[in-house]
Amino acid sequence: IPAHAPAQGGAAIQRSFAMGDIARFGVSLEQELLDDFDELCRKRGCANRSEALRHCIRRELKEEALANPQGRCAGVLTLIYDHHDSDLPRRLTSMQHEAHSLVLSTLHVHLDSHHCLEIMTLKGMGGEVRPLADRLRSAKGVLQSALSLTTLENMDDAAPAREHPRHEHESFSTLKKVRHA
Repeated sequence: IPAHAPAQGGAAIQRSFAMGDIARFGVSLEQELLDDFDELCRKRGCANRSEALRHCIRRELKEEALANPQGRCAGVLTLIYDHHDSDLPRRLTSMQHEAHSLVLSTLHVHLDSHHCLEIMTLKGMGGEVRPLADRLRSAKGVLQSALSLTTLENMDDAAPAREHPRHEHESFSTLKKVRHA
């Protein structure tokens, strides 16, 4: 029976077909939801619905993994604040130093004569990274913040990030020569 063939009573029979490491299955959706999904696929440049659905599933699995406080994660915390606001820059720096094992790097950018953008890369156990991010985000004087985390569950973490093995990257001058060749 084809996967889309209606069974008795009009219900579709759904079967999975294995194709190497790929499994095929049927999905039932309301037409309006499918139309919205197709529009999202188009806007994001997805090659097909399968690619978009794989992305959605991975995102949901990542969110589930991030709920585990013992799960490893990495991410970016972005803060915008007025650096003339009392001693906020000193307090933020102090909080980062207190959690130095979780803060991999910080980028500080002057947006205008009053406002700064601070971007921190964080890595550690979710039960440590989230509370640190929450403390930094809730510091009096922070105007805006955003936290983006991803799970490291399927990544090798034998060596700390600071002990990254040396390998060559293309330099800017090499890239420039290639473009003008």
